[in-house]
Amino acid sequence: MKYSQKVILKNGKEAWLKNGDASDGSAVYENFNATHAETDYLLSYPDENSFDPEQEAQFLEEKTKSTNEIEIIALVDGKVAGTAGIEAVGVKYKVRHRAEFGISILREYWGLGLGRALTAACIQCARDAGYLQLELNVVAENERAIALYQDMGVVEFGRNPIGFNSRTSGFQELIYMLLRL
Repeated sequence: MKYSQKVILKNGKEAWLKNGDASDGSAVYENFNATHAETDYLLSYPDENSFDPEQEAQFLEEKTKSTNEIEIIALVDGKVAGTAGIEAVGVKYKVRHRAEFGISILREYWGLGLGRALTAACIQCARDAGYLQLELNVVAENERAIALYQDMGVVEFGRNPIGFNSRTSGFQELIYMLLRL
């Protein structure tokens, strides 16, 4: 999928939200490792990254060519400040109406409206792709993210009390959320 939009952040800086392409592979790879080291709310740790920069470039290229999946990067002053994307839950008839949403933002860009802008972009892309439901998991302690999702109409539909096993804090409860499109 293709996407391009410029937004003004709360600090007055411009962020360019666009689909990532192969030339962004190294920068997105570095961003993944940095964001996953800064918080314990994401699915994995940097040492669990299964991609190298070339594989990241290929992943981004595949998402750009896709008609129903996307990886959006947020560029601020030429730096990848965050990423967000949607992926199909599956291709079988019974689940092809559902997409999963994921997002990560460098800590220095938290609280500037970038999360809201990336989330809104992914919601729009999910609608454009014809999905009927967008789903996400969020660590129950991540109150800021939960508040943002709820503000955008995303609702809780379940919990897993031992959804993540954190290396630093032990088990973390996951909240399952969805947005009917």
